[in-house]
Amino acid sequence: MNAYGNTNTFTNNEVKKAYLETIREQVEGKVIVTPVEITYRVLKGSKRRLDKMNVIAVTSKYLLDALTNLGCWEDDNDDHVKTETILPTELDRDNPRVEIIITSI
Repeated sequence: MNAYGNTNTFTNNEVKKAYLETIREQVEGKVIVTPVEITYRVLKGSKRRLDKMNVIAVTSKYLLDALTNLGCWEDDNDDHVKTETILPTELDRDNPRVEIIITSI
């Protein structure tokens, strides 16, 4: 999040586009029935301290915008995304990642 806030708009836009392309194959053509609850789980690659909110803030912004741009749902406003829950951070040295579960409610 710190890097996100300090990066120029053009660079942020390019990263956002790259994120959309990265998830396109997983979500394109899927219809997500709203409203939804979204759960995030950060699995970090080392025991270093991590401010997971920095990770989740950018992940959430890019994900929700990508799902909207790819037509998976109508919009990502409060009428459609009711809650976003962040689980405790876990360690996975071999496969650090953010897992995201979207549940229609």
